[in-house]
Amino acid sequence: MGEVRNFITPLHLSTPRDYLARMVDDKVFCMGVAKQYGFDYWDGDRRFGYGGYSYRPGYFAAAAKELISTYGLKAGSKVLDVGCGKGFLLHEMLLQEPGLQIAATDISEYGLERTTDLVRPFTQVLDARELMPFEDKQFDLVISVGMLHNLRLPELFVCLQEIQRVGRKSYIMSESYRNSEELFNLECWALTCESFLDLGEWEWMFETAGFTGDYELIFFS
Repeated sequence: MGEVRNFITPLHLSTPRDYLARMVDDKVFCMGVAKQYGFDYWDGDRRFGYGGYSYRPGYFAAAAKELISTYGLKAGSKVLDVGCGKGFLLHEMLLQEPGLQIAATDISEYGLERTTDLVRPFTQVLDARELMPFEDKQFDLVISVGMLHNLRLPELFVCLQEIQRVGRKSYIMSESYRNSEELFNLECWALTCESFLDLGEWEWMFETAGFTGDYELIFFS
């Protein structure tokens, strides 16, 4: 395993959440809608997902700066984002280092169609549950932010192996929990999560899959 990072946690902690309200709001139905990863998930009512996810200038600026600095990215560096959503983190990275060579993949056609003009030429619809159409160590850095927990355990295993294979360095962020209260909150809040793993289980998964990249786990306190 690599280093524990803290790139996204400050943003995660800045968002208020009413866990019980989501749990009692016909949650099973809302989960089904969310897992289509279409309009409702990204830009529909909050009960189905983001409740409107549009580009906010500077929102990912600090995280982008940390990624560029930590991994020594410069003009010509190749970066892959697996499960990029609308690609706003990559957009911010390109603003700070325009010479990056990026690839942005996601299962959501809707999300990729609504990324920014900077990122759109480099997008590709790709199911992270499948083998990636990239060469070994093709990228200087592979990132995956807030997607891996949406995979079932066998799919998660394969995806981690693929991230390890195609990247020289890697960083992933996923949802997790440290105690019963955080597990309850996560179960209330999560709409698309398939793998509810605590810290030790994530570390076991990394070791089992041979994943040696950096990681960050966010918690729902």
